Amino acid sequence: MADEGDMSVLLVSSSYDQTIKFWEALSGICNRTIQSGDGQVNRMAISPDKRYLACASVHSVLLYDIRTSNPQPVMKFEGHYGNVTAVAIQADGKWMVTSSEDGSVKVWDMKTGSIQRNYKHNCAVNDVVIHPNQGEVISCDNEGNVRIWDLSENTCTHQLIPEEDVAVRSVSVASDGSMLVAGNNTGNVYVWKMVNTKDVTSLHPTTKFRAHSKYITKVLLSPDVKHLATCSSDHTVRIWSSSFQMETTLQGHQRWVWDCAFSADSAYLVTACSDHYVRLWELASGQIIRQYNGHHKGAIAVALNDV
Repeated sequence: MADEGDMSVLLVSSSYDQTIKFWEALSGICNRTIQSGDGQVNRMAISPDKRYLACASVHSVLLYDIRTSNPQPVMKFEGHYGNVTAVAIQADGKWMVTSSEDGSVKVWDMKTGSIQRNYKHNCAVNDVVIHPNQGEVISCDNEGNVRIWDLSENTCTHQLIPEEDVAVRSVSVASDGSMLVAGNNTGNVYVWKMVNTKDVTSLHPTTKFRAHSKYITKVLLSPDVKHLATCSSDHTVRIWSSSFQMETTLQGHQRWVWDCAFSADSAYLVTACSDHYVRLWELASGQIIRQYNGHHKGAIAVALNDV
């Protein structure tokens, strides 16, 4: 994490109070609040150039200009008709992908707001991420499916069903493309090795383990691929090693933990919890470095860019 007051550190949170808050990471001061125009914000993504914040909301995706004080979105992406559950922005900021409870995964042109791809699940889609090769997206749904979509072929190349009829809540792909992780409603985590040969991805199941006794709300691999964070309805976040041995349980959350984000150096984790707090944790010690207090209802999502 950078020095206090350094505007290169972007830390943003959203809440059921329908606000989006920008924080000074180390001082804990909130320096900007936006009232969301479309209900609560379920997930957020910061564009690679730190210019825009994409907010997955109740029916749309709202794009805010981070560099101005304009409280209104500069663009609204409309086309979903159910809760938008996740959003991810491509490495060059040219397109983004969203998932929704309406059963679809959509790829959007960031400049025009038009839908470039529209992929269908048969039920609510809970999460979507972009493969580091920028040519595939990976989504998961309420019926227990994990799907890989090839953007150039415009087709689903893999369908994985870790547990029949158990909702997969979250997926994460390693920054080096070496593995895929999924977490489900029974508290189980599934890991696949990913091999890319001649632009074709193959998947090999490597391990499954019980991470929590209750719902997993989020799985996230660290940028250095040495840690996995799992958030849960059991009021904890657990940090796992690259061999999936438990390293730390982050205790101090009073309610469900919905979301998390690693710092670029993988040494810190930010979490969003239903107890209204956003917290910054130092992973080496397992200690809370900062608590961000300002939301009047549960904190749902966090986004961090400290590159």
